[in-house]
Amino acid sequence: MTASLSAPVGECRFEPEKIKGSRFIACLAPAGSQEEAEAFVIAIRAEFDDARHVCWAWRIGDEGEHVRSSDDGEPAGSAGRPILAQLQGHDVIHCVIAVVRYFGGVKLGVGGLVRAYGGAAGKCLDRCGLAPVILTTRLQIEHDYSCSRAVETAMHHLGLTALEPDFGQQVQFFVEVPREDLESFRREMMERSAGQVRIKEVLGQDP
Repeated sequence: MTASLSAPVGECRFEPEKIKGSRFIACLAPAGSQEEAEAFVIAIRAEFDDARHVCWAWRIGDEGEHVRSSDDGEPAGSAGRPILAQLQGHDVIHCVIAVVRYFGGVKLGVGGLVRAYGGAAGKCLDRCGLAPVILTTRLQIEHDYSCSRAVETAMHHLGLTALEPDFGQQVQFFVEVPREDLESFRREMMERSAGQVRIKEVLGQDP
């Protein structure tokens, strides 16, 4: 989807200045699954149980393909979508943001709400710690013992680690290879082993 995805390294909160008396508190957390995101929203609701609204959005999945958002009683499209738009605009995944609103007595209108919710979420994202997300493909490697030195050299040269090694009649292990390096990995392995290494992609086991 994009080569510059990132994910939060921890929780973060930010509260901008009041807007016509209303407080908007953005609460952000890492979320590796829908269950983790839901649990965070529930916890924020419990912490701010006297707030008028707790609007939220999350973006999870290896490439941020799973998204959800909620306006929590605000006009449709005025809160959840602007929060989600900030996650997408910042290229952040594995993340949930809940924006708490304490009503200040003055209505802001749909446009004002979009700016308030989106603005609080965006400023929180600007301040949180982020780490790059490296998408990988899991491969199964099998080779004769005579190829061990060549394979070890290739793995070391590529900065990769053998996972779950099995030293049976043949050597077998798994490796997580960055997707952008797949072709160079295959080429390096085959060249160094004179084509003696067997490489198989493991389906259904995304990292």
